[in-house]
Amino acid sequence: MALFIPTYFSPISQYSEIVKTPEIVFEMEDNFQKQSYRNRCYIFNTNGKQLLNIPVKHPNKAGRKKTKDTLVDNDSLWQDQHFKSLQTAYRNSPFFEFFEDDLAVIFTKKYKFLHDVNLDSFLFIADALQINDEFKQTEEYETTSHVEDFRYLSEVKNQPKKTFANYIQMFDDKHGFLPNLSILDLLFMEGPNTISYL
Repeated sequence: MALFIPTYFSPISQYSEIVKTPEIVFEMEDNFQKQSYRNRCYIFNTNGKQLLNIPVKHPNKAGRKKTKDTLVDNDSLWQDQHFKSLQTAYRNSPFFEFFEDDLAVIFTKKYKFLHDVNLDSFLFIADALQINDEFKQTEEYETTSHVEDFRYLSEVKNQPKKTFANYIQMFDDKHGFLPNLSILDLLFMEGPNTISYL
């Protein structure tokens, strides 16, 4: 059993642990952290590393807000922008066309809560990789030590010092290899071989 925070098209480091985990538990009672993978991912475009950020609504009152209660700000048309960015970056990749139609569903569905976007992105990847898509959700903040805790992988600045093997990327001839991007980068480049890489 291992504990994760559901994030937006999580980085490769998170999926390298998820695929080894027989039982996934998603932390639903954590506090929202700005500048984390909860509402962002990084892809590789012609200019290098590109941030895709889901805008969220910040409450008027001060204080902490739980991630599960975080609302998506749909006024900015972020879905259209993100999908177009993915198409521009990966339309010539080996496997993008195999996943494009299923991926498009996430960018046309109306979301109210951030965690619903993140859970749908997990289910999309689980289906694409043909891995177990079952998970449990915490009902209170997990503080016990009976589970492996990978919640730190949701923090941009708290990534493991693990070195990732190079794989061919769309623009590596121009920018060199960029490690630990969104799992989408690996999926679109490696397709069925993604599991072996992880």
